[in-house]
Amino acid sequence: MKKICLWSGPRNISTALMYSFAQRDDTKIVDEPLYGHYLRETGARHPGRKEIMNKVNCDGNSVMGNLLNLNPKNGEKVLFIKQMTKHLVNVDCHFLPKLKNILLVRNPRDMLPSLAEKIPQPNLADTGLKLQWHLYKNLQNMGNNPIVVDADELLMNPKDILKQLCHHLKLKFFNSMLSWPAKPRKEDGIWAKYWYQSLHKTTGFLPYLPKSNFPVELTNLLIECKPYYEKLLTKSIRANGEKL
Repeated sequence: MKKICLWSGPRNISTALMYSFAQRDDTKIVDEPLYGHYLRETGARHPGRKEIMNKVNCDGNSVMGNLLNLNPKNGEKVLFIKQMTKHLVNVDCHFLPKLKNILLVRNPRDMLPSLAEKIPQPNLADTGLKLQWHLYKNLQNMGNNPIVVDADELLMNPKDILKQLCHHLKLKFFNSMLSWPAKPRKEDGIWAKYWYQSLHKTTGFLPYLPKSNFPVELTNLLIECKPYYEKLLTKSIRANGEKL
């Protein structure tokens, strides 16, 4: 069973990419299994904190151990785990080389206004960008070359980028990965009602629309984020021009 981890930051269209892979008949989806662990370790005041911690396993090492030992069912050949990079706090990362790792990044100018709607006064740690850059370097040092995907590039060229991503993962691309029903999905974590409302109205990757009128109060955070994003962007898959 091929095991894939998607390491994203918040508001990076990671759930849309998870829904895309959920359209594959050969793939099992797991949504942010370290979320409870992250809330326990950091005390972060996220929407639904108590409910989440009461419903999920909050021992990160146990969670990842169970996932690595998961037995495939019903023809499953792929395990796709959507993760937030910032959830990797006080977790033994020995499992990383056993996975195919994807880093999903997004231009902070587009990501930060959306994040600030959910988390008032976000900081660099909330974005996960610095952690993503460190994770990229650590994976490289382990000889586990991560694939970097830029969210805005994916929105502009979904078919092209998904084809390239599947090629790097040694998976067959299916056109079914480009669309999904507009509704909540069985793969959703219990936090979906706080974070996924807009996505549940979509049937595929939305056209890229750059954010206008960037909030002035986020300017300093944007300056902090940009160097990490720009370094990761140089490593990312770029479109060959094949659009929908």
